[in-house]
Amino acid sequence: MSYTDGMAAINLEMPKRIPRTEYSADGHWKLIKAVTGIEVDHDSSVDIRSRAAKSFMKAWNYDFIWHTLISRQVFGELATSMGHATYADGDVDFDINVHCSFKDTADVIGFDPWESIGKKDQKDLINDFEVDYKKRVSYFPDTVNMTGIYVTCMSGLIDLFGWDMLLLAAAEDPKGFGETACRYSEWIKQYFEALAKSSVPVVMIHDDIVWTQGAFLHPDWYREFIFPNYKKCFAPLIESGKKIMYTSDGCYNQFIDDIAACRVNGFVMEPVTDMGYIAEKYGNTHVIIGNADTRVLLKGSKEDIYNEVKRCIDIGKKCPGYFMAVGNHIPANTPVENALYYNEVYEKLGRR
Repeated sequence: MSYTDGMAAINLEMPKRIPRTEYSADGHWKLIKAVTGIEVDHDSSVDIRSRAAKSFMKAWNYDFIWHTLISRQVFGELATSMGHATYADGDVDFDINVHCSFKDTADVIGFDPWESIGKKDQKDLINDFEVDYKKRVSYFPDTVNMTGIYVTCMSGLIDLFGWDMLLLAAAEDPKGFGETACRYSEWIKQYFEALAKSSVPVVMIHDDIVWTQGAFLHPDWYREFIFPNYKKCFAPLIESGKKIMYTSDGCYNQFIDDIAACRVNGFVMEPVTDMGYIAEKYGNTHVIIGNADTRVLLKGSKEDIYNEVKRCIDIGKKCPGYFMAVGNHIPANTPVENALYYNEVYEKLGRR
């Protein structure tokens, strides 16, 4: 781990070593055991799993740890449960519970979070961000830490309404659903304002605005109802001097320029988003994080893995704020030998 290299990249100072981060690998217990020698699996105690994960992240030299604080928990019982397929080791995340608090699209179009959830005490929100950030720094003192907001706009609407109700409402009444998005953005802005008043220097802003193949609503709708609200929410962060890292899953190629216009400092992306375009247009002005393809690690040969790492590094090494990462996680079903070889190639190629 290197806080120095991580912050150098965030400040666009081009460290000699390309820094890195990963997602989900710290829950891949077979990989962690292979790297650290610690006997650990999903049935191990919390203390053992925590110690093993931390040792693994240190061994793999995480220079930046992705993290947000504000998620669906802020919606309480209003949040829709869509269930969850098996992803984590030991199937511990499997969930068949499905329910929605919204009976029909009229409920969605008329939803007002100020009435249903209410206003929060700003001092409490600031304190929550401070406590979360200081806890992260204490636990990972040698890397770049952050806190942030997961349910920025579209992700908040997804967690509130669920996919079925969201898509039905957006199809039946795009304007009305846009007004719902605006009310939601005004409500979530209180969290942005509190985050701006915290001492946290680097913040993560997450919003899944697209699917794997791109936008799931008309692009004009995003430009009328998403990005103007981004600008309003991000304004306090920009004024306070925060470094804003932006994450969306899926392919947001058609919105790269719109997101940049909202004055974020960094792009976090999956491999379906075009890092080459981002590097060409924003490589000297923005942080870039990603975008190796986990499918190559899952099923590829050593040659495939080598070529995928080389592809990313060949693009990223010219960009002062580039971080290597597998852009859509290293899940527990990734063959250990492939993950180890991926790391070996990164260490071999990862110096400028």
